[in-house]
Amino acid sequence: MRFATLPNGTLDGRLHIVSRDNTRCTPCAAAETLQEALESWDSLTPKLQAEYDAINAGDGAPFEGSKALAPLPRAWQWLDGSAFENHAELMQTAFNLPPLDSGGYPLMYQGISNQFLANAEDVPMRSEADGIDFEGEFGVITKAVPMGKTDTADSIALVIQINDWSLRVVGPREMKTGFGWIQAKPACSVAPVAVTPDELGENWRDCRVDLPLNLHWNGTWFGSPSGYPMSFGLDELVAHGAYSRALPAGTIVGTGTVSNTNYDKVGSACIAERRAIELVTTGEASTPFMSFGDTVRLECTAADGSPLFGSIEQKVIKANA
Repeated sequence: MRFATLPNGTLDGRLHIVSRDNTRCTPCAAAETLQEALESWDSLTPKLQAEYDAINAGDGAPFEGSKALAPLPRAWQWLDGSAFENHAELMQTAFNLPPLDSGGYPLMYQGISNQFLANAEDVPMRSEADGIDFEGEFGVITKAVPMGKTDTADSIALVIQINDWSLRVVGPREMKTGFGWIQAKPACSVAPVAVTPDELGENWRDCRVDLPLNLHWNGTWFGSPSGYPMSFGLDELVAHGAYSRALPAGTIVGTGTVSNTNYDKVGSACIAERRAIELVTTGEASTPFMSFGDTVRLECTAADGSPLFGSIEQKVIKANA
C-alpha cells in the first residue's frame, strides 16, 4: 500500500491512499491522518487494503507529489541511526576525530520530530558559513513497539525516503561536548509517498532497501549508493531504540546516510562524505558545502524504474532574521 498526506489547513494534513504508479490518490476513508491509521494499524489493514485495491482498479483523482506534505508532518519520535560503517569511518576522518568504539551497538541519536519538511518546499538556513549539507537516507515508520522487543520486523509499518539536513561546521563542536546534536540538525525532509515494505518486493531484503538512492546537486549527478550494505537492518535499529523505552506508533527510524565502499563508482549521499574522500585521496577537501539558491534532488525508484517514494527536490534559501 502507498500513502501520502495532503494539506488541509491542519498540522497533520489529510491522509490519502496513492495508486501503485503514484499517479492517483483518494482521501482515506478508514483514517483521517496517518498517525490515526498507525495507532490502529493491524485492525485497519483490511480496510486500507480494500481502498488500495480500489484505487489501483481506477478510482481516484490525479496525485501531484510536489503538493504533498511529509507523510507524517510531525511525529512522536525521530531516531536516526548511522548504520553504514563506511560513512561513519569517513566522517571520523573528515572531522579529525578518533576511531569510534560503539561496542557492537548501532549508532543512534534522537532528533527533532515536531516538524518534517515537505518534499518541494524551500529550506531556510541561517548562514552559509554553517556548512549546509544534505544527507540521503531511508527510514521506516513503526507501529507501537513495546519496550524491550527484539524481533521488530513486524513492527515496521511503512518505508520512507529522507533528506536529513546537517550543518557540518556546527556538528564537530557539538560532537566534542559528548552530548547530542541540537544546532547541527535542522528539520528533515521526507519524500511524499510512504510505502508498505511489500511494495519493494524482493528489494526489501533483510529489512534493508536493496536499491540505489539517486542524488543530484544543482542538476548534476552526485551519487547513487545502494541502501543494502548496512551494518544493522532497520529492524535492529528499531529494537535498539526500544531497548529501554516503548516506541509509540508513528516513531520514525532512519538508516543514516547511505554509503558504499565503492564510492569511486557510485558516489556519495552527502557532501561531507565526498570531502572526506578528497581528504583521504588528495590531502585536501575541495568540494564546498551548499550555498543559498542551491538545489538538491533525491529519488529512489523500483528496480524496473517505476516510482516508489516520489522525489525530494528542494532549494536552500536564507532564513528570515
